[in-house]
Amino acid sequence: MRKALRWLLALAVLIGTVSTAGTATATARSAATTGSTDIKEQLLAIPGMSLVEEKPYTGYRFFVLTYTQPVDHRHPSKGTFQQRITVLHKDVSRPTVFYTGGYNVSTSPGRREPTQIVDGNQVSMEYRFFTPSRPSPADWSKLDIWQAAGDQHRIFQALKKIYPANWLATGGSKGGMTATYYERFYPRDMDGVVAYVAPNDVVNDEDSAYDRFFATVGTKECRDRLNAVQREALVRRQPLEQTYAAYAAGNGYTFATIGGLDRAYEAVVLDYVWGFWQYSGLSDCDSVPADAKNATDQEIWDSVDAISGFSAYTDQGLETYTPYYYQAGTQLGAPTIHFPYIENKYIEYGYQPPRNFVPRSIPMTFQPNVMRDVDTWVRHHATRMLFVYGQNDPWGAERFRPGKGARDSYVFTAPGMNHGANVAGLVADEKSLATARILDWAGVAPAAVRADPSAAEPLARYDARLDARDVEREPALRP
Repeated sequence: MRKALRWLLALAVLIGTVSTAGTATATARSAATTGSTDIKEQLLAIPGMSLVEEKPYTGYRFFVLTYTQPVDHRHPSKGTFQQRITVLHKDVSRPTVFYTGGYNVSTSPGRREPTQIVDGNQVSMEYRFFTPSRPSPADWSKLDIWQAAGDQHRIFQALKKIYPANWLATGGSKGGMTATYYERFYPRDMDGVVAYVAPNDVVNDEDSAYDRFFATVGTKECRDRLNAVQREALVRRQPLEQTYAAYAAGNGYTFATIGGLDRAYEAVVLDYVWGFWQYSGLSDCDSVPADAKNATDQEIWDSVDAISGFSAYTDQGLETYTPYYYQAGTQLGAPTIHFPYIENKYIEYGYQPPRNFVPRSIPMTFQPNVMRDVDTWVRHHATRMLFVYGQNDPWGAERFRPGKGARDSYVFTAPGMNHGANVAGLVADEKSLATARILDWAGVAPAAVRADPSAAEPLARYDARLDARDVEREPALRP
């Protein structure tokens, strides 16, 4: 493995040396044409761009903006909506990282790992149909991966005139999926893609990879603890559902979308083991009750609530994520796993389909060929794409795998890491290679790195506020 990585590092030098020099020259020439106009004026001169607010941050300018997008990129004249984006501006001569999390966008300054690595600007996009970036009235048939890629393409075209240096697309989880889909439909826009923990559900009805994952992840002791708590929560369904009813009444929660408290309760409990491995590590097993059968009802409730969240499948908990569940039930697919350690008599519904989490007033039809198309494209055409997964993250059980037709593309797994896996968590050789490739794709690889990729390091210093690793704690069955 180490010999192979050294060979790849050497090859990376040959690939990057010529392109970096040419890009640097072009960048300098383009930067010179921007003049001295204030960056805010340049942004607001873009047709359809409006300022929501500017927030100060030392060394940067941070803008929250809205951009006018067509509801339907195939028929731009048939209505528009305002899509929220943010711009973390450093310098027009620096590379730009285009980030999406696939959900709502944060309106606080933050820097994703590739942005720190290349010391660049960052543009972040809110995914269409996540409020307030939702057309009104909402035609849900216009929420698909092609339309979302069209959103990114238009934003890139508008901002490339201001930021002429290289661009990289990135995102984590659903955002990593989004970056991949964008590359599939607009492969000429970006100079590279860094996709973190991106699920790839090619065949929606075949999910045995997840069952194999849960049979071996972590240690047997930890798996047994988790399985026992999950089972006990179903054995004690009657008293714990009484607790759930009081909890819901006290918080004004309702269950119309999923079809009742009983369905919601089981959904939360069945998310428990998945949620633990998605967000926690092996060292957190000590927080799981060691003797579930003799634990109190409150201890079982508290453990499930801390990991799965009893508010997740209430109407109020589902509402924010309606766009995700709609996409899962129409294009993305959703996992189904089994529970061999729980007797069938305790499971009434099993893993419920996304249709159960979306109001019935919104029509849904699954399109089985969409993910197969993307997967085939990645296998045969991926160019300058890096996929990073966590060893203990359930979502990595079904992942992207560039094949023989791919070029300068990689899949790495961070040992012991969960859904927050990143380049910094890779083993040393892979971390160096990944960092070197990101720098090269961005056109900013220092001469020392071009001579020896193992010397690659992030160009920007770590900033505790900007670079805080924030694995979004969402209910488990959302990537």
